[in-house]
Amino acid sequence: MADAGAFLTNDSRRRQLKDRVARFSVIAGGISVLLTLVLIFFYLLYVIVPVFSPARITSLQSFTAPLSGTQAVRLNEQNTYAFHFASDGQVSLVPLAHAAHPDTRKHLSAMAHPTSFAAALPHENAYAYGDEIGGIRVIRPLIRQGGLSVSYPLGQSYIQLDPERQPLARLAISVRDDVATLIGLTRDQRFVALTYSRSHALNTDTDVWQEQRVTMPDIPGDIKAMIATPDGRTLYVLTGQQVQAIDVQTPQAQIRLRQDVGSENATPVAMTALSGANSLLITGSDGRVTQWFEVVKDSQRQLIAARTFVAEGTAANDSTAKDSVAKDNVTKDGTAVDGAFRHLVPEYYRKGFFALQDDGQLKVFFTSDNAAPVLSQSLFSQIPDHLVVSSRANRLLAITGEQWQLFRVENPYPEVSFSSLWQKVWYEGYPEPDYVWQSTSASDEAEPKLSLMPIVFGTLKAAFYALCFAIPLALAGAVYTAYFMSTKMRRVVKPTVEIMEALPTVILGFLAGIWLAPIVENHLIGIVLCVVILPLAMMGVGLGWAALPGGWHRRVPTGLHILLLMPVSVAAVWLCFSLSPWIEQAFFAGDIRSYLTNVWGIGYDQRNALVVGIAMGFAVIPTIFTIAEDAIYSVPSHLSHGSLALGATSWQTLTRVVLLTASPGIFSAVMMGLGRAVGETMIVLMATGNTPMMDWNVLEGLRTLSATIAIEMPESEVGSAHYRVLFLAAFVLFVFTFFFNTLAEIVRQRLREKYKSL
Repeated sequence: MADAGAFLTNDSRRRQLKDRVARFSVIAGGISVLLTLVLIFFYLLYVIVPVFSPARITSLQSFTAPLSGTQAVRLNEQNTYAFHFASDGQVSLVPLAHAAHPDTRKHLSAMAHPTSFAAALPHENAYAYGDEIGGIRVIRPLIRQGGLSVSYPLGQSYIQLDPERQPLARLAISVRDDVATLIGLTRDQRFVALTYSRSHALNTDTDVWQEQRVTMPDIPGDIKAMIATPDGRTLYVLTGQQVQAIDVQTPQAQIRLRQDVGSENATPVAMTALSGANSLLITGSDGRVTQWFEVVKDSQRQLIAARTFVAEGTAANDSTAKDSVAKDNVTKDGTAVDGAFRHLVPEYYRKGFFALQDDGQLKVFFTSDNAAPVLSQSLFSQIPDHLVVSSRANRLLAITGEQWQLFRVENPYPEVSFSSLWQKVWYEGYPEPDYVWQSTSASDEAEPKLSLMPIVFGTLKAAFYALCFAIPLALAGAVYTAYFMSTKMRRVVKPTVEIMEALPTVILGFLAGIWLAPIVENHLIGIVLCVVILPLAMMGVGLGWAALPGGWHRRVPTGLHILLLMPVSVAAVWLCFSLSPWIEQAFFAGDIRSYLTNVWGIGYDQRNALVVGIAMGFAVIPTIFTIAEDAIYSVPSHLSHGSLALGATSWQTLTRVVLLTASPGIFSAVMMGLGRAVGETMIVLMATGNTPMMDWNVLEGLRTLSATIAIEMPESEVGSAHYRVLFLAAFVLFVFTFFFNTLAEIVRQRLREKYKSL
């Protein structure tokens, strides 16, 4: 039997080769598209996953340093040296790489026979000793040519804080580049204070500090803690059951706020400030730590308790809490108090802190994690006397007597968690928990606010209003074009609408923000009237046409009736815009925006969801129109002809035969339009105002996932929490579009199976 291939001509062989190449090319193209999507998916996960990695603490080294009377210890930026401040006024430099060798340590005396000591907030790197005659020495430790030295940030090596020369029992200081505050409490329970402001000298190129003495109010009772805020404006004093905020900006200081921070079952025993001193951590005798900060509520500034951090095993009314005698939880007379936390050590720049329990368990908290610990690890068998965290929070130093132990801390993204991304968080200065996206701030001490809820909400809000505008127009146009319009006109209309999709969205966004937004603002009532009058005008034209004699109907060719509707639509829009100023003047006092805000309490932004809905609706219309029109036009003609032959009207045939048969394609068109609206970038970037707020008000702005990525990705630090959260936003956007497209395909297949019998 002859081989079948022998009978193939050269042309047939070439045709087979071309078919085979084309088939494999199509298969390879499809596989490459799927592979690209999979690679994008896994690359996004590759960038995102580290932000959810658990925190870890590992031991680095242990050594002995015979330094006693520890008041404070500070690690330098590179974690190679430690500055030790002793109670006898001696400052020591300990090189961590050679800590075991005593000859490598450097010492100097900052003050002889000090009576008090204070450290500013950690990132200020300023320390102060007070003496027996009311003087104070503010120093900043330095390493110069491998040796230890100190500088005087206020330009004076010695400052007479108390003019009556009484010993200073307590100090609170704040030293910044331009402002400084020095506050002391004498042994006879008087407050003395000096404030400084830096100014430029006229005759020299140097800056000078202007000094001002502040008269402080008397505060009776046992002073347990004093904290000066970095801006030099406020002194927080913990005494008895109260925290008092004293305004020290004026020569005559005033107590501007008093707040009870105790309870029936607990007495406040210690107070620590988080980074920036906007929040106070107050430790109670029941072992709980409560975060307090000031807010404006009911037109008054109040100090409110935002959240409580509880040690493991501590109950609300636990009267059997273990006794502790650590410095952090001891009253002034030296008596021990009940408390589960022995040490609280805030981080330098972030809103987190380390807390050590009585049982040696170390917990790391971050305020945006709603009081849940970021890390909980049993670390110590013997409770250390002091805990020190480095400036970047990547080292932890524990000091027990003369034994020093250094740990590596891996906790790069504590500000990102499920609760901070998707749940309400009570941020500093906010009257209540809220969803907030605020990734950048003018201050390094600002609390990061990386909730994805406002921008996810904005994405859905923009898509919703765009589809509210696009779906009726696109589907109605598709039905008329495919079913009623003449073939000649369809050949013109359909390509024209499809060409609209090629219009760059940046042009639409530019026109929406620059041209359309002012029109909507100036003719808001006209826009609302169009929603009502345009449909009524179309219905009126239809009813009028139906009432005309049959001879009139035959004068207009079938499928060209829309030509009669166009001038009526234009006239209706003109009428709406013409009536707008008259109605605004008659019913809304000539200013609809002010009326909405002042009378109805409805906010108005010029670049709002209404503008976005109109502009993005025009961008989505071609997508929905094209797919829906093709689906309706592709319905077999014998179905509609059979329906008409059985006596059904054209409208009955359309609604009960044509639309049901085309429903899979129509649904796919709507879902494709939704995916297009969700992923749109340039229009929402230029026409929304980019305000991340959660409000369905069509007259307010919004911010979407895609716009956030476009705006902030170029400015984010590679590898930072902000950078990775932006990738997470891209991943959420990717999942959204994938979900909508998959849902569209599933529903389309089911509708096809349901109506295929037609």
